Amino acid sequence: MTLKLRLRATLAATCMSLAMAALPARAADLPLVTGEQWTASSEAVKKAYLVGIANLVQVQTAYFAANPPTDAQNFVPRLAKGMQGQTLDSVREGLDRWYAANPTKLKRPVLDTLWFEMALPGLQKNK
Repeated sequence: MTLKLRLRATLAATCMSLAMAALPARAADLPLVTGEQWTASSEAVKKAYLVGIANLVQVQTAYFAANPPTDAQNFVPRLAKGMQGQTLDSVREGLDRWYAANPTKLKRPVLDTLWFEMALPGLQKNK
């Protein structure tokens, strides 16, 4: 088995193990990070959150490299394209600015803000 196939198999097994461990949790039980948590978090916690999202994008991109799902089935390729040229710091600062400018919208999920305020405009620029 080639190294690439072994890596994919290991990655798939790891993802399945993590998914199986999370099965008892229902979607309603999983916390949704909103602007309230974002604005109360330290810079290090914000970066850790963004690293987690970036890792998710990288893992899924690598896993589906040979046979990527269509845009209708998956938003990850569009998220990656829309965020091209961004750094952890620029994304963190962009989210900080948005929540500071919109204090009445602190209940909005961070992923929602990331998608609509940063990724979609980035897609328009990166066509």
